[in-house]
Amino acid sequence: MLAGACAVFLAAALPASANPRLVIDVDTLKVYEHQDIFQRWYPASLTKLMTAYTTFRAIQAGQLTLQSPVVMTKNAASEPPSKMFYKPGQKMTLDSALKMMLIKSANDVAVAIAETVGGSEQAFIEKMNAEARRIGMTSSHFINPNGLPGQGQYTTARDLAVLAVTLKREFPQYASYFALEGFTTGKKDYPNYNMLIGRFDGADGMKTGFICASGFNQVSSASRGGRRVVSVVLGEDSLAARADESARLLQMAFTTVSTGKPSLAEIVPYGETRGVVADISKEICSKQAAKVRSEGRDEAGRQKLLSPYIHEIDRPLKLAFAGLIPGSDDKTAKAGSDATAQGDAVEIANVPIPVPRPSF
Repeated sequence: MLAGACAVFLAAALPASANPRLVIDVDTLKVYEHQDIFQRWYPASLTKLMTAYTTFRAIQAGQLTLQSPVVMTKNAASEPPSKMFYKPGQKMTLDSALKMMLIKSANDVAVAIAETVGGSEQAFIEKMNAEARRIGMTSSHFINPNGLPGQGQYTTARDLAVLAVTLKREFPQYASYFALEGFTTGKKDYPNYNMLIGRFDGADGMKTGFICASGFNQVSSASRGGRRVVSVVLGEDSLAARADESARLLQMAFTTVSTGKPSLAEIVPYGETRGVVADISKEICSKQAAKVRSEGRDEAGRQKLLSPYIHEIDRPLKLAFAGLIPGSDDKTAKAGSDATAQGDAVEIANVPIPVPRPSF
């Protein structure tokens, strides 16, 4: 870790009204709505967006390719779920690993990627923090590549917007990773946790996250008529609530004129508690909260979505292939070969496209 890079703040409970969110135009950087965007928050698995960005930068620098092998080490395999449960020594391509990390939100694979790209997990974390500072994430700090809770891991809705916009501007060639409806190993299918993909018109990313301390987080993106919009929602109380709110923000941005809206750079930091990391564990993981969430499910056990902008998928999910390298595991390798032969694999160009970096 970079010594003294960021001050460490103790987590503190905030009023229930504190619920960071914003929606921003990727190209104009106009912010259509914002609330508590400077409040420090646990990113949970939204951390994996930073892991992906740091990895894309390494590919751009020629340090590795999408076909480079990622080895599951003992250290990576020891991470708690969500995970792929691969054994130490098993290998996958970086392409497959990115799909597993971004769609399944696999914590073990995130660490394996970090070790492959950085040489060690710790070296990669240092790269994450250096990249975060470089692109203008002014109130974020990472202590791991997967978002598992820990003191010193925090971000803000504002910083996540900076990261999402930078990902979309600098690495459009990798946009497909965030837009996948799911992936298959050939043996098991894994749908995307992002309930907007395939269900909200124009939705094309990006990532969800949850730990008790953060609540249900989501960074979403969508494109319509040549416009690109990103929303950030932190601290919702259920999977459905974060999807509904994300859809509301995106729809509002697409149907509202930007006249009079501030740019992200014009918004002055606000919030009396913004220097303290919020912890809403008691609100999110209490027995009462769990009871309320269970009551919000339909007869099939699915979360009830209330947004009029989200529709059901009435067809089979479009799945990409992601699995172990043949020989690393005979059964998975054979299934992977079969899936690829059936045309399930998604080809993603590995050609860096230089674009100007925005000034936030």
